[in-house]
Amino acid sequence: MVDADAVAAELYGLRPEEFTAARDAHAAAARKAGQRAEAKRIAALRKPTLAVWAANRLARADVDQAQHLLELGRGLREAHRTLSGEDLRKLSHQQHVVVAAMAGEARRLAGEAGQDLSAGVQREVEQILRSVLADPEAANAWVRGVLEKAPPPAVGFAEVAPAPGTAPRPQQPEREPQPQPHPEPEPDPEPEPEDTQEAEAEEALALAETERERALAELGALDEQIARLEERLDGARGERERLAAAAEAAERGHQEAVRKAKRARTAARKTRRR
Repeated sequence: MVDADAVAAELYGLRPEEFTAARDAHAAAARKAGQRAEAKRIAALRKPTLAVWAANRLARADVDQAQHLLELGRGLREAHRTLSGEDLRKLSHQQHVVVAAMAGEARRLAGEAGQDLSAGVQREVEQILRSVLADPEAANAWVRGVLEKAPPPAVGFAEVAPAPGTAPRPQQPEREPQPQPHPEPEPDPEPEPEDTQEAEAEEALALAETERERALAELGALDEQIARLEERLDGARGERERLAAAAEAAERGHQEAVRKAKRARTAARKTRRR
C-alpha cells in the first residue's frame, strides 16, 4: 500500500532535481496498486524551490531548533494580541538573531548536500522563516519538513487581533452642544492609546532591524563569495604555472624527438645508398 503522507515526507527530503522523477515513480506505483486517490495526491505534490528545499532541510536537521522557532512565533503573536510592548521588543530582537542564524545554518546544510545557496536564495530562506513565525499553518508543514511552497511574505503580525480589553479606548459620549458666542475650532482627534502606539513602534523597529540584518547578511555572503573566487583564482594561477611548466617540458621533448627523427632518417638514407 502506498501512503501519500509518507511519500511526501520522502520526496521533500530529496534534492530539487531529484524530486520530479521520484514523485512520478511513486504516483505510477500508486496507480498500479489501484490507489487512484493516493496517486492523485502524490502527482499533485509541487516541486520545491531551492529556498523551500533548504528551509525543509533545516527543519529536518535540527528538530529542537525548529520547535524553538515555533515557540518564538507563538510568543510574538501573543505579544501582538495583548499589545505587550516590552515582550514584543524582547521577542523581536530574538527573532532577528534566530532567523539570521538559522538562515546561515540552512546555507551550510545546503552546501553539505552539494547545493550552493546564493545571497538571494538565503534571503528567501529568511523570508520563509519570518512567514513561519506568523503563519501557524505554514509552521506546521515546515516543522515536519514538508513545506511545498514559500508562504506569503509576512509583514509584522497585522492579522493578529488584539485580545478583548486591549483594543483602543472607546470615545466618550458626545455632549449636548452649548451656545457659544463664537464657533470653536474642531477638536483634535483623540490620540491612539499608548499601548497601541508602542506596539506599532516596536513593529516598525522590528522591520528596520530586519532590513539591517538582511543588508549585513548580503554583505557577508558577498564577502564569502569574493573569498571563494579569490581562492579559486589562486588555485587556477597555480594550476596554470604547473601546466605552463609541463608544456615547456613537452616542447623540449618534442624538439629533441624531431632532432632524433632527422638523424635517424639521415642515417637510413646513407645506409640505403651503400
